[in-house]
Amino acid sequence: MTSTRRTRGRPRDPEADETIMKAALELFVERGLEGANIEQIAKRAGVAKVTVYRRWSSKEELLTQAIEQARTLVPEADIWATTDATAQPVDERLMHSWIHTLGDARFRAILAQLIGSSVTQPSLLATYREQYIRPRREVIHAALERARRDGRLAADADLDTVIDMVVGAAMYRMLIGPADPAATRQYLEAVLHQADRLLRPDARHRPGDHWEKRHEPAGPDTSTSSSP
Repeated sequence: MTSTRRTRGRPRDPEADETIMKAALELFVERGLEGANIEQIAKRAGVAKVTVYRRWSSKEELLTQAIEQARTLVPEADIWATTDATAQPVDERLMHSWIHTLGDARFRAILAQLIGSSVTQPSLLATYREQYIRPRREVIHAALERARRDGRLAADADLDTVIDMVVGAAMYRMLIGPADPAATRQYLEAVLHQADRLLRPDARHRPGDHWEKRHEPAGPDTSTSSSP
């Protein structure tokens, strides 16, 4: 009688995963998507090509996982699922992660390449959108929708447009703005405050809102001359 018992293979080495993803991002920043092929990634990481292919079926899959790991410091999906999406100020864990990401020179370069490559080689951005951007957006949308059902947001609030506005402002800041943590926090707080005014039924036509004056920077204004 032939045994159907399967032998277990060697478990994946987390250090090898990290080394490969680090090499992939380095090559992507240096040479773009075309230059970050599996052969060059394996060579930079000091592993065989088969080692890479055992983990990822394509360079797009490898790069999207590496990009997402580089941008994410906290379990955002878990936080959005359990926190009040309308709370002001925003959950400090999220704010800390956003400030770190927006100020990370390496991730700024990654984002620039990701957007730049989408013109001639859209496969990477398409893969990243489907695997990470869309699920993350759905989690945020669901959190805001719960708040709307509870009456904390206006019934006719355009959630998708507000999400686009916040993400677009953050990406602009990352690509063009200064990498100063204090200025970045102030900018994000201002963006979220404006989004809150669009979403809340009691904030749309609130007279005498002096929030901007209370948070007005003492020095030259850098919040809109610079920059998900």
